[in-house]
Amino acid sequence: MSRFFSSVSKKAGKKPGSLIHIGKKKTENVRITLIDYDENNYMQKEVKKIEECFPFRDKKTVTWINIDGVHDTSIIEKIGSHFGIHSLVLEDILNTSQRPKMEVFDDYIFIVLRMLSLDEKKGETISEQVSIIMGRNFVISFQETVGDIFDPIRKRLGEGKGKMRKTGPDYLSYSLIDAVVDNYFYILEKFGERVESIEDGLIDNPKPETLQKIHSLKREMIFLRKSVWPLREAVSSLERSESPLIDKRTRMYLRDVYDHTIQVIDTVETFRDMVSGMLDLYLSSISNKMNQVMKVLTIIATIFIPLTFIAGIYGMNFDVMPELKWPFGYFMVWGVMIIIALVMLLYFKRKEWL
Repeated sequence: MSRFFSSVSKKAGKKPGSLIHIGKKKTENVRITLIDYDENNYMQKEVKKIEECFPFRDKKTVTWINIDGVHDTSIIEKIGSHFGIHSLVLEDILNTSQRPKMEVFDDYIFIVLRMLSLDEKKGETISEQVSIIMGRNFVISFQETVGDIFDPIRKRLGEGKGKMRKTGPDYLSYSLIDAVVDNYFYILEKFGERVESIEDGLIDNPKPETLQKIHSLKREMIFLRKSVWPLREAVSSLERSESPLIDKRTRMYLRDVYDHTIQVIDTVETFRDMVSGMLDLYLSSISNKMNQVMKVLTIIATIFIPLTFIAGIYGMNFDVMPELKWPFGYFMVWGVMIIIALVMLLYFKRKEWL
């Protein structure tokens, strides 16, 4: 259950806004990537110290600072101090178990997302917190691990294609959110393949291993729903926000992301219903399989009841019994028993019990 509930015991007794990292340390070294651009210029580099990014705060260009690894509280504290970020926001960035949300401040907007990926070997969904701070001319993104789904955005910025270089930080923030949401469709596609595979196994040959797969898939769907469901409210609030940091033209794109979010949630709910139905289908399949076995055993037992009766009569130890001295008595008894068995089978067939 560690994926559903994270321990916050480290913060017990601490004052609000205490900068304490809560979560697993997913990368050894913090990587800081700086991208600065406008319509005509583009610059990207990896910096060693966060202080190298500070001079870009007052430039008229758009600056994107991406930080991979949030376990170094000193870096988060320096960013908060230089860019005027509230201590409670910094606390939320360090607490990697946040649910998706959006908060509007005077000079910036704070957004929390859950970025999902699949562990193919374990068959588990991995959730990573992505925090975004959008200011008037800058975007700061925080991730837990190195390597993400934002590379296409960097490529588009570098090539200068589309409208990204002609727009502000609000459109860049939209692009980051859109990349996270679009990745959900890939995750759902993989889940759809697993659902179809388990369904085929349920119909053809349900096994105890199938039940384990159903329970595992059910846990994954609960985990996926927990990560995706709050995103609808966050994107909707961002789209309806009256903050001057969001251009009217960008709101149309945010509305499109909201539609994608609704589609993702509908798909998750559909899969949840299908997985719940799988459990009933498994129990029904096992019950039907048991009924078939019991049906065969009952027919065999029913056929052998009269045969056992005949064999029991002729197995009694009496000196005087009919057909005991008859040369063809043995074959006659066999013939009678075979005829009885055939007549009973024909009767069962006529009644459609077979």
